[in-house]
Amino acid sequence: MTTLDIRIERLRSAAVRASEFGDAIGTWIKNRMPAGLYPRSLLIIIAPMVILQSVVAFVFMERHWNTVTRRLSAAVTQDISALIDIYKSYPQDPGNTQIRRIAQQRLGLVVDFLPVSEMPPPGPKPFFSLLDQALSEEIRKQIGRPYWLDTVGRSSIVEIRIQLDNAVMRVFARRSAAYASNSEIFLLWMVGTSLVLLTVAILFLRNQIKPIQRLADAAESFGKGREVPNFRPRGATEVRRAAHAFIEMKSRVERAIEQRTTMLAGVSHDLRTVLTRFKLELALLKDSAEAEAMNKDVDEMSRMLEAYLAFARGDAGEQSAATDMSVLLEDLKADAERQGRNVTVAFRGPPVVTVRPNAVKRCLANLVSNAARFGKTISIVGQRDHRWLIVSVDDDGPGIPAGMREDVFKPFLRLDDARNQDEGGTGLGLAIARDIARSHGGDITLGDSQLGGLRATMRIPV
Repeated sequence: MTTLDIRIERLRSAAVRASEFGDAIGTWIKNRMPAGLYPRSLLIIIAPMVILQSVVAFVFMERHWNTVTRRLSAAVTQDISALIDIYKSYPQDPGNTQIRRIAQQRLGLVVDFLPVSEMPPPGPKPFFSLLDQALSEEIRKQIGRPYWLDTVGRSSIVEIRIQLDNAVMRVFARRSAAYASNSEIFLLWMVGTSLVLLTVAILFLRNQIKPIQRLADAAESFGKGREVPNFRPRGATEVRRAAHAFIEMKSRVERAIEQRTTMLAGVSHDLRTVLTRFKLELALLKDSAEAEAMNKDVDEMSRMLEAYLAFARGDAGEQSAATDMSVLLEDLKADAERQGRNVTVAFRGPPVVTVRPNAVKRCLANLVSNAARFGKTISIVGQRDHRWLIVSVDDDGPGIPAGMREDVFKPFLRLDDARNQDEGGTGLGLAIARDIARSHGGDITLGDSQLGGLRATMRIPV
């Protein structure tokens, strides 16, 4: 491998590492981003405002506050330097009266002279004090003598001590003369206006998000087979368009269901009429083995017809209502015990759930009857939290192989060892149960039971 190939390989490796690092950063940011529309919209508003305010504050601190403070500190230091020159040039001034007068009247400074022993040792520097830094730098630059500063002891006065040859000059200056004191007012106004703007933005954004949340709630309720009362399009134009489209879709779906239900009612009436004539004609015949066999066939056809119609109809016409699931499970337990099965029932959490009661009861009855057909011991466990209603039906039967657990939900499918064959032999038991669960926005899954057989779990949102 040549040197050029080695360099190309290194560049490729570096590019791959950079790409992986970028993907990791992107994943990290994505995982920490809020998931809801409202917090994301707030972030879109707040983040640019915070960045803008930070940039403005930095530019102000760097260009205005820092510069003005340094210039004011330089001016105060120049005044002190001039007083030192006067002190050295006119030693004949008894008691330094003229220097004090000039400093007081012309420069706004209070000057005093102390013995050399009054010079305190240098104190610790503040962690962040722009005035202390600016004064210290100017004194070192313009005076170049030992000094001592107190910029934090008294809020409105700055004390400066300069060591001279035979004395210590103590100077008291107004803090405002050496420090840009109006900066806090600017920052306060900036933060205050930002909070007002954010409050207004949050209130307006909240009103814009509410129609979207109502539309999502209405769609979720419709998907669970519940009514959507008093839903009207509101909000921005785009949200209103989406709400109108949802209402039109809901009307079309309900109209299609109504037409299908009407058609099934007509088919059911016609077929039941034919079967009723068969029964009457058979009843007029004399008792014989052939007549008994034909009666059994007619009864079988009646059961199959009811199963087909129930599967096609899906109990869509039933309205949702508050249902006590613990009572419903006890009824299923009593039905299974009448078949000679050993059944246990347990329920955890608030038992009242808003569902279509007859449909859910039929769904769970199919699961329990399926377990009772193949097992002797049945365990029914219900659980409800703030999001889901979960009911598991376990049995000690032979179970279903893992590769066939999805196939048994297919309508009209009859496998040799499958357990979805109801008494009529239509193969619709588990298909009807899953159809009811999915009409509530949930599902049914199959797995291994702790009793050694099959576990059927219904999981629907509450």
